Amino acid sequence: MLTIVSFPVTEINSAGYQHAYKQIKSASPNGDEMLLDGKAPLPGQFLKLPNLGKTFREVAEKGKDGFYKGRVAQAIVDLIQSQGGVMELEDLANHSTDFVEPIKYTFNEEVTVYECPPNGQGITALLALGLLDNLEEQGKIGSLLEMEHNSAEYLHILVESMRLAFADSQFYVTDPEFSKIPVEQLLSKEYLASRAKLIDPTKTNPNVVHGNPVHSSDTVYFSVSDQWGNACSYIQSNYAGFGTAAVPKGCGFTLQNRGSNFTLDASHPNALQGGKRPYHTIIPAMALRGQELFLSYGVMGGFMQPQGHVQVLLNLLRGYTVQAALDAPRFCISAGSPDTESAQSSESGDINSEVYFEEGITDAVVEKLRGTYSESVGNGN
Repeated sequence: MLTIVSFPVTEINSAGYQHAYKQIKSASPNGDEMLLDGKAPLPGQFLKLPNLGKTFREVAEKGKDGFYKGRVAQAIVDLIQSQGGVMELEDLANHSTDFVEPIKYTFNEEVTVYECPPNGQGITALLALGLLDNLEEQGKIGSLLEMEHNSAEYLHILVESMRLAFADSQFYVTDPEFSKIPVEQLLSKEYLASRAKLIDPTKTNPNVVHGNPVHSSDTVYFSVSDQWGNACSYIQSNYAGFGTAAVPKGCGFTLQNRGSNFTLDASHPNALQGGKRPYHTIIPAMALRGQELFLSYGVMGGFMQPQGHVQVLLNLLRGYTVQAALDAPRFCISAGSPDTESAQSSESGDINSEVYFEEGITDAVVEKLRGTYSESVGNGN
């Protein structure tokens, strides 16, 4: 039986194809497997991927061995080695899946948020929530949830908390098999209290180090629940659009490029190393209220994800409906290009200071942030 994957191309997927067309054609000799008659598909056209269908059937029949061993594995290794890479069949055959304990933080003594542990960046969201809690406890701000939503004062506090959270997570988060990551210490009450002291409600901190969050939106997330209260929070991404855009022959998919989240600074915990997993951006999340499931959620967009987790959660706790909480305009901290080496290795300077705002956050608020708090707020994008 032949399985053919076929679907009508949406406007957004067509735009992604148009953007990545030249890369798909040039990244490997097999790019046409992902295209329609050698061209980027237009909206509404049916794209058939018979080679991807073969790969799916092989995985369905053989399980993980249908991917990490045999025909598909050989095609992956052949492609990587043809481009100067050093992957071997043994590398794929040795792949294993980890079943990990989630990390958590209870915000406002009310909602416990669960995130995947490092090498994921979920700890970034938990750190930010801990900082926000401590700002209230230290009397630097009143009730966060009673501040005017998306006012300059509110956004300033969230941005500063996210900047400090990224400064820690992008320095410490790496493959836990290679380095001990002080998760408990980072989320301890004492540490969070000391970090919260660095936040000034009236101005930006000019000495946040290490962080380099960037904005993108290439991820797919979905959440599923049943009538018994069970839920699945799931997220997947090749990282940068089509990843490497390189197609293993006869397989119908592109290889991911998650390795771009390593740093080439040999002294950094997240330094590039064989057999090591990089800092990983995709973070499905859940939250409990007491012992009951309150939320199964996630957002898309690379380093935007922990920022989105915090903003969506706070919106829900303000009483927003789920749809309104997702629709509300957000900010995104950015540091420009993710391949800026100095952004991850610098020991001083204002690294993650550029902030993007979605439509709906007023010009008056942006101007107040720019004028009252700092000069580092960029134009909305």
